[in-house]
Parts: sequence; C-alpha cells; structure tokens
Amino acid sequence: MDLKDTTAIVTGGARGIGRGIALELAKAGANIVVADLPAVQDDADETCKLVEAEGAQAVSVQTDIRDFAQCQAMAQAAIDKFGRIDVLVNNAGVISVAPVVAMSEEEWDRVIGVNLTGTFLCCKAVIPHMTERGAGRIINLSSQAGKKGQAAIAHYSTSKFGIIGFTQSLAQELGPSNITVNAICPGEVDTAMWRESLLPAIAGLQGITLDEAWENWTRDRVPLGRPQTAEDIGQAAVFLCQADNITGESINVTGGSEMG
Repeated sequence: MDLKDTTAIVTGGARGIGRGIALELAKAGANIVVADLPAVQDDADETCKLVEAEGAQAVSVQTDIRDFAQCQAMAQAAIDKFGRIDVLVNNAGVISVAPVVAMSEEEWDRVIGVNLTGTFLCCKAVIPHMTERGAGRIINLSSQAGKKGQAAIAHYSTSKFGIIGFTQSLAQELGPSNITVNAICPGEVDTAMWRESLLPAIAGLQGITLDEAWENWTRDRVPLGRPQTAEDIGQAAVFLCQADNITGESINVTGGSEMG
C-alpha cells in the first residue's frame, strides 16, 4: 500500500510509541487520526502539530477504547474528516506491577479491558468500512511480554499474548477482503509505561536510581546494547502498511532481547 493521502487511526497516539508511529506514518504520506483519552488532550494536540509539520493532516478524537460506542465515533470521525480509513494501529495500552497473589480483580480487568478488549472493539468498529472498500491494514501492538511471560505483570503479559492470537485469527477472517492484520512486539522503549511503572519496581528491588535501572536493563538484556525508540516502532508500522503479502505475523522490534 502506498501511504500517500491515506488515513491512519492511531490509538494512544498522544505520546510515546503512539506519537512515534503517527509521525512515521505521516512522513510516509498518511493523514492521522490521533485517538486518546481526554486527560492527554494537550499531548494529542502536540502530536497533531508535529504531524502537520511533516506535511500531513491530523485530527484528534477523544476516545476510551473500552467503550464500543466511542470506538464507533472514532471511526466515524475519521470518515467525516478524511473520507476513508486505510490503517488502524491499535497502540493504546496500560500496565501495572503486582504479583498475582496481590493483584486485584479490578486491576486484572482494567489491563485486559484496555489492552485486549479495546483492540477487539476498535477493530470491530473499523472492519465494516475496510471490508466495504476491499482493502486495509490493521496493526496491533503486542509486546515481547506477549512472547514470553514475565513475573509481576501476568495481566499485561496475558493481554499481549492474547493480541497475538487475536491477530492471527483476524488475519484469517479478513484475508479474503484484502485486509492484512499484523502485530508489532516492542522491547525496551523509554516511555511513560517504563518510567512510571516498570523502572520504579526494578530500581526499588535493586536500590538504584531509575536511570541506573534503565541503563543496566538495556545493557544486560538487549544484544544490541541499546533501547529501542518510538521511531523504531513507527518504522515497523510503515513497513507493515507497505507490505502487501504479509499477514498474521508478530514482528519483534527488541534489539534482539526477544528472538522467538
């Protein structure tokens, strides 16, 4: 798919990996719908400005992806603004840290609800339009934790394993409509998810600073010896949009920390 003048919805697009994906798609010529929560509206507006600086058009849509009506409104906003939906990137996600024995049912439901059910609902909202047009690209954000379980994030890992299975099933369903469905599995990307949830837990256990924890983790666990960037994930998204004969795959962007 040539991305020039196409329309891409990026959930969780206000900041972090979502912003990186939005900008790389914009550089390739796509107009962007930044879907995110009201709490990060300022960040969403900034992403739109950065997209426009790349010569593309952008619009932000406040969306809680746990609510199907809001997912439908997100899809309709894209059609109203740009007349089409070519790409859906399901990037929005949450995490927290707790062993299973200490994890509340509410927190399990929250993480599964955003990461896995939210991905399902966004796809459900967009698929009818893509099917009618006979073309489309869906990219779901899984994780290296969706390839190998990790202690203290069982809910997150479960959701990301689920996304890989969902991606494969949906690829089977939508292949006859010329819609590809793939997943990206990021590794260590310096985002709020790491800074606010994962690194405090790691640093606390080791009695070191957040920066020391980040440096040690990426040095010791990543064969390339460096973290990934939001731009790296965005480049993978562009590749999957442009690849006409790849579907049902889960591509690692981890610097080698996950090779399975």
